[in-house]
Amino acid sequence: MAPKEPDYVEISNQRAKEKKTHVSFPQLKYPSLRDEGLKDPVLWLTGKAMDDGAEGLWRVHDKLYDLESFIDRHPGGREWLELSKGLDVTEAFEAHHLNPSTEKMLSKFYKRDAKSPRNSPFTFQDDGFYRSLKKRVWEELKTIPKMENRRSDMVADGLLATCLAASTIASWAENYWIATAACFVASVCLAWILVAAHNYIHRGPNFRMYYFNLGLWSYRDFRVSHVLSHHLYTNTLMDLEVSGFEPIIFWNPRKERPFYADYAIVIEQFIFPFMFIINFLKRISLIFYRPGFFTRHIRWHDGIGLLLPLWIYLTSGASFYHAVVTWLWINCTASFIFFTIGSNAAHHHPMIFKDGDEVSDITPDWGMHELEAVMDRRDINDSHFKVMTFFGHHSLHHLFPTLDHAVLEHLYPVFLEYCEKYKANFKETSSLDLFIGQIKATLKTRPTLLTEKKSRY
Repeated sequence: MAPKEPDYVEISNQRAKEKKTHVSFPQLKYPSLRDEGLKDPVLWLTGKAMDDGAEGLWRVHDKLYDLESFIDRHPGGREWLELSKGLDVTEAFEAHHLNPSTEKMLSKFYKRDAKSPRNSPFTFQDDGFYRSLKKRVWEELKTIPKMENRRSDMVADGLLATCLAASTIASWAENYWIATAACFVASVCLAWILVAAHNYIHRGPNFRMYYFNLGLWSYRDFRVSHVLSHHLYTNTLMDLEVSGFEPIIFWNPRKERPFYADYAIVIEQFIFPFMFIINFLKRISLIFYRPGFFTRHIRWHDGIGLLLPLWIYLTSGASFYHAVVTWLWINCTASFIFFTIGSNAAHHHPMIFKDGDEVSDITPDWGMHELEAVMDRRDINDSHFKVMTFFGHHSLHHLFPTLDHAVLEHLYPVFLEYCEKYKANFKETSSLDLFIGQIKATLKTRPTLLTEKKSRY
């Protein structure tokens, strides 16, 4: 039986202080290694493996599977199985495989039952919201034109071409105003390229996923921090895109936290411009800091981000020094834009679920939880270009991450029908309200109680 509401705030504060369990889901242990080291994706994988009871195999629900012989035949590419070996991949399996025949194929690799309960609060009942919606979406996809994704491809490729042209002009032009304008255009396009590349990272191997590395990031790392962590355990303690900012920025409501936490919006202005470079240097440092990191996690595409300054130098005719300075200007401005877009995209608002908020005793359907942790923006979803460059159609994207954003817009009739049927909490607001809500979320120290919520699981 859930505690009375006046008691919940005190209980949640105690749970947060002790760090033995999740606050909202006290039946789950506190994630191993969550607050350790550099909070990088590889450490997240290591900590999750310690908690998942997968015994070095792949866990789906309460069964263990040996997919070693299937890695090279996996339609989504071997990398997904390499990264997820030793983990409970239930949420990933459910969200990434819409075809019902996938379960039959999986059964061929059954090894044995798991010995421990899942360290996840989410369920996938056949008659629940998510699985019911997924079945209907699978049928709906057969009616959608197969070439719809070309619209997304044109946006991504157009942004790349514009970025390359503008970066050359920025270093070549002798006129200050022309150079400055070109730098700004290149910066915006670079930030938008990374956002658009996010549309492709959730899928199997494709060349547009490498666009993400132009910002000195690693799409492979992003597949962990964003796809396997944030997308599947949104705003819980297992969300690396929340814990990765601690102890500088705190998204979860906590009574005990540093004094500077109230100034997150100011701190963001100073750290966001350097996040691309910081992430690159952090990854380089791990080569020396963590044994085996280079051979296991460094790949050829980690150097793609260095091609942009080389391009500027070769095409502009400027000195190497001038080309590098121009690139740094573009990279830092793009970093600021990208993280500003990301922090105001969908997940930070007082009415969005965060670990600490009170939930009912009913174990939540995974799809229902995703909608509790997401808020869409009406003024972004009305244009495909804005959808591709500002993380639009975010609720549907979280539910069906492998589908192209151009396809998602066709699913709204079915999606809204099932939201109404299951009383799922699909939320929409404006970009301005979400921006203000993001600031309020960083100031929030008290969890939201059930009676204060407009929704329920």
